[in-house]
Amino acid sequence: MYSVFLVDDEPILLEGIRSKIDWESIGLNFVGEATDGEIALSMMQEIKPDILITDVKMPFMNGLELSSAIKKIQPWIKIIILSGHDEFDYAKKAISIGVEDYLLKPFTANEVIESLKKVSIQIDRERTQLSDITKMKQELESKNKIIQKEFLIDLIHGTINSDEIEEKARQNGIEISASLYRIIISRIESQNDDKTDFQKACSLVNSYSSVWTHTLNFFYKTNRLISIVKANEIAELEENTYHIAETIEHIVTKNQNCSVVTSIGKTVFSLSEIPLSYEDAKKILNATRFENKSVILSSDDVDEKDIEFLNINQNNPLVERIKYAGKSDISAIVEESLELIKNNTSQSKVFSSYILVDLIFAVSQLVESFGGNLKQENPKMLQRSFIDNAVNDEKSFISTTYEILNFAVDYRDSKMTSRYGNIILKAKEYIDKNYADQNTTLSSVAEHVCLSPNHFSTIFSQECKTTFIEYLTYVRIEKAKQLIKNTDKKGYDIAYECGFSDPHYFSYIFKKNTGLTPREFKGI
Repeated sequence: MYSVFLVDDEPILLEGIRSKIDWESIGLNFVGEATDGEIALSMMQEIKPDILITDVKMPFMNGLELSSAIKKIQPWIKIIILSGHDEFDYAKKAISIGVEDYLLKPFTANEVIESLKKVSIQIDRERTQLSDITKMKQELESKNKIIQKEFLIDLIHGTINSDEIEEKARQNGIEISASLYRIIISRIESQNDDKTDFQKACSLVNSYSSVWTHTLNFFYKTNRLISIVKANEIAELEENTYHIAETIEHIVTKNQNCSVVTSIGKTVFSLSEIPLSYEDAKKILNATRFENKSVILSSDDVDEKDIEFLNINQNNPLVERIKYAGKSDISAIVEESLELIKNNTSQSKVFSSYILVDLIFAVSQLVESFGGNLKQENPKMLQRSFIDNAVNDEKSFISTTYEILNFAVDYRDSKMTSRYGNIILKAKEYIDKNYADQNTTLSSVAEHVCLSPNHFSTIFSQECKTTFIEYLTYVRIEKAKQLIKNTDKKGYDIAYECGFSDPHYFSYIFKKNTGLTPREFKGI
């Protein structure tokens, strides 16, 4: 009895196929389902089904990408593609992957059954005809992969004569010709002693990397994936590089027990220079240490003087928050602190003291990360009287909180030399000034800081622990909250003034972020 696995992002379709087919009567066993290609690939590596039925268009990893990836791992698997798009390109791609059948939506249960029967007969025939020749072929392919890996290892280490590289690549069946190259090293790490999660993460990364057409990938040591990215244009190289780095991070961090540090070497212009990019990436990777933290580092943004900054202790959430705090962030921290006090009115002074102590401790950690000492930089802040005077009333508390945070921001700005830091601060400053403009987008801010949108998005997300659009929305909501509380402006006027093009969408987003409608918020 052959096993069947089903993948589709439409739950109704999944339920329809699963329930309307009498699997046992046609000699098949339904073994599992998934709603996207990523989850399916992970599950199928364990289940190892004989037949895959998959939709084409799905989030994260589409059906054709899934089919290509699983064929690399389980070449014997038979695949039936489902698609609502009667386009030749899909069919052509499916044929090139080795898909057995292609059903157009809408289809009947009988059509699916007939397709499954046809595929089952094909499996019977292939298993009957399996011979020593097939086994020998598989052994030969395995040996070829080993030879190819040895060639790539020699390439990154520069042990191949530059005049012989292209010829040896051709002999080994490797397409390597391009105008530009860049090395990515991804170090996958486990946060506990259990190796199961670690091995699964490495296996998933290996599966994904096998379908990337613009890279040559191999695992060097058990936990290091080496990717040789190739392209003919700078923009193409950069886009491919950061797409791969982000994808690897996404795959690995889906498991909370794993992290990955990815370093990107400099761009080189010939095959013989690839070792330079590799050594560049290796130097960055070996010089930096992040405990239980995933990060992407590029030689474009990191030099030797930045390494110390990149190793800042980032365990304290408040340190992380004020590391790139802007005006909106400071106001939000003050408001959140006041809210905590209001919720504990019976012990307001105690809570106020706790909040200020935590805040001062975070500022002290930030100062230390830049080689300073709070006792020397601002001794007043460490005196007991400083806190005692601040908790007498709400006005004093607000004033003191602003004082602490403004000191932290000013000190940070005076010490920060990292290009990452300057980029984030410049971007946040631009957002604070232009949040009301509906044309303020990822692309416009990226242009302002002189980076591609893809590269800027990566840096912003990993440094700020939030996406660009989430942060822009956060700033707009904070401005809206101030206008709602302090003015009598109408909701639609506030929406437009804060950069929202649709008042109804503004109300929806406001409630999603605050739990209250604008009208309800004004009344509290």
